[in-house]
Amino acid sequence: LASTGLVAGYRNLTPTWELTAMASGCLYVGACNAVISVMFFTGRGMRLLGKDPKTGKLPFWSYVVWAGFHFPTFLYTYVHHYLLGHHFKVGGLKDKATGKKTALPAASEVFPRWFIGGRYSDEVGVKRWGAIVDLTVEFEEACIDQCKPGGYLLVRCWDGVPPTPDELEMAAVHCARAHRAGENLLIHCAHGRGRSTTCMCAAAVRAGLFATWQEAFEAIKVGRPVVKLNAKMRGALAAWQEKYCKKTG
Repeated sequence: LASTGLVAGYRNLTPTWELTAMASGCLYVGACNAVISVMFFTGRGMRLLGKDPKTGKLPFWSYVVWAGFHFPTFLYTYVHHYLLGHHFKVGGLKDKATGKKTALPAASEVFPRWFIGGRYSDEVGVKRWGAIVDLTVEFEEACIDQCKPGGYLLVRCWDGVPPTPDELEMAAVHCARAHRAGENLLIHCAHGRGRSTTCMCAAAVRAGLFATWQEAFEAIKVGRPVVKLNAKMRGALAAWQEKYCKKTG
């Protein structure tokens, strides 16, 4: 809408190279985000940004072609985490001893050695991850250097879009393997609220910590109160549980 308004205003002004550049830039950003929005709502195009499933890196061409999406997304997440989260304590937790509000951690240990977090999860300082499940397509993996060989798993999901039941099972098995080995495991998305919670619920059930995803979700909320599940995420978990859990008792 902003891009359309600027272009409409541009028609009533004397063209200059500055105005032309501004209008072109706004059209580009608008076009980028329009395409991505369609992908969001349809749940398709997870490979569009080119994220590497082995390294967790985004190629240079992705930043060039999709700069109109990458820059606002990076800026929003940075501001949300550091300015709103660390400075204003938005979404923070209340310290039981002092009664003061503390910043929401980049990742929370919801069960022993089980961490759920966002794109800045490297801030928690864990030196070795036995398993990482990365549910983003829009950010590079910050913890890849601390992950053991073969421990990184990319499950591409747009923000607000859950993994499929088959992807949930793949990620759950991956985490259960690390749990049995007594290793630290991390499941993260952009903010550590929705996508990661969906996967954590399935993984906790597969590892035998809980009988149902609903029980797992209630327990996760204790360790990270900001977590939430939208209708699509709940539907994906219900479908996963129906497909994979009843067969195995």
